[in-house]
Amino acid sequence: MMPTRFATSGMVCTIDHLASGAGLAMLDRGGTAVDAAIAANAVLAVTAPHNCGLGGDLFALVHDGEGTPKALNASGRSGSGADPGRLRAEGHERMPFQHDIRSVTVPGCADGWLALHARYGRLPFGDLLAPAVRYAEEGFPAAPGLAPAAGVLPGVGGPLELGALVRRPGVARALRALAAEGRDGFYLGEFGEGLLALGRDRSAGGSATGEYDESDLARVNADWVEPLRARAFGHDVWTIPPNSQGYLVLLALAIADGLDLPADPADPLWAHLLTEAARAAGHDRLEVLFDGASVDAVLASADERRAGVDPERRARLRDLVAPGDTTYLCAVDDGGMGVSLIQSNAAGFGSMLFEPATGINLHNRGFGFSLAAGHPAEYGPGRRPPHTLAPVLVTRPDGALRTVTGTMGGDSQPQIMLQVLARLLVAGQSPGEAIGAPRWRLGPGDTGFDAWSEPDEASVDVEEGGPWSDGLRERGHDVRSLPYGGSFGHAHLIDVRPDGVLAGAADPRALISSVAAR
Repeated sequence: MMPTRFATSGMVCTIDHLASGAGLAMLDRGGTAVDAAIAANAVLAVTAPHNCGLGGDLFALVHDGEGTPKALNASGRSGSGADPGRLRAEGHERMPFQHDIRSVTVPGCADGWLALHARYGRLPFGDLLAPAVRYAEEGFPAAPGLAPAAGVLPGVGGPLELGALVRRPGVARALRALAAEGRDGFYLGEFGEGLLALGRDRSAGGSATGEYDESDLARVNADWVEPLRARAFGHDVWTIPPNSQGYLVLLALAIADGLDLPADPADPLWAHLLTEAARAAGHDRLEVLFDGASVDAVLASADERRAGVDPERRARLRDLVAPGDTTYLCAVDDGGMGVSLIQSNAAGFGSMLFEPATGINLHNRGFGFSLAAGHPAEYGPGRRPPHTLAPVLVTRPDGALRTVTGTMGGDSQPQIMLQVLARLLVAGQSPGEAIGAPRWRLGPGDTGFDAWSEPDEASVDVEEGGPWSDGLRERGHDVRSLPYGGSFGHAHLIDVRPDGVLAGAADPRALISSVAAR
């Protein structure tokens, strides 16, 4: 069982002890949970380029102690040169997955940090980035997730031994420019110039006219939006609206709330009912999810979708009618502010394209666009793609903060959150038990983002140690057993108990996950 850590004055959970330590240092200096989250994320942008970084996007939920949580969408938009006709003329039926600049939307991470700091920061912005700058300039030890794959980073040349020193001077320059000159120092500086050049590079899918122009980089990609809410298991659960897939967490929880879940999560019926809730919620995601979509009617369809769940058999989804790699971190401070923040490259190192001057790897979030002419999520200028990132925040009926949680995992993120929250809110498990327990997921396909391409064909992948395989097969599921590990997400959770004590856990699947507490 994963141990639960306890604290009274603040807590930070990340996949890397260096990042958690940087966040805790900001709390020790009197910073807010947002200050801690930015500092931790900035370190991860240096030390975990296989998960996140300045070349990716960001979403966050903030509970500031009163009222409705605040939601930030810092996901980027496609460039002015986005041309779906050119891709279709080249024979593409889907967006390129990697090695093509057209799947790189303008990264929103830096805009997200600036927006969070402007609203909730207490310490100087440059102080928050200072630990990340130091690690980038002086070096950091390669962690288990990075060392074997580090050869893709510019200047590294091959896999590294665990703990080998890695320096990223270009990232340090980008961070210093962001701290000194604000967003213009980043988006219109060295990084922005390199991104414009890549947009004209034909070998990377660019064109003579360019994928982007300066107006694309001058446009701020961070918007405060109204969060989505659903009541489930006696709590209010909050997430980000579309273009995020967060609505799937809420819908699956609402469906599950009306099912007769066994008391013991080891019962195969528990896994079957939650699997069916996730399938009923997500089977039409490709039609429903796009930037600006209203999902009110979808969330209101929980009763109808629940009616298709059979406790004895796997449902055939086509009979139903209804109206990644990533990093997650969370922080809570001694003033009661809680932050649920998720930041991503999409797939591992993302597009496998690197801005040439800084060496910042660029995400490939644009692969979520459709190339079907007229589809509401069709690739085109200035659009945000459908996004898998789905942070979660839970409040008690009186509005008080209960939990900040989230996970990496591509299409599987809502399924992982469904299981973690069911363990916490229904089974009454501790954060350590809920985070460390084996998981299942709907088979994510070739890329980890294909779970809903053929919803009736998706397998149920059961993590090693999961007790449900035989019972799921008896109910008609195609079950695969897979090793325990990061392919089932890296989830973290901080729970605020009624007496104010913080109880948290960081996912052991990341191997060096860390809870820093005070």
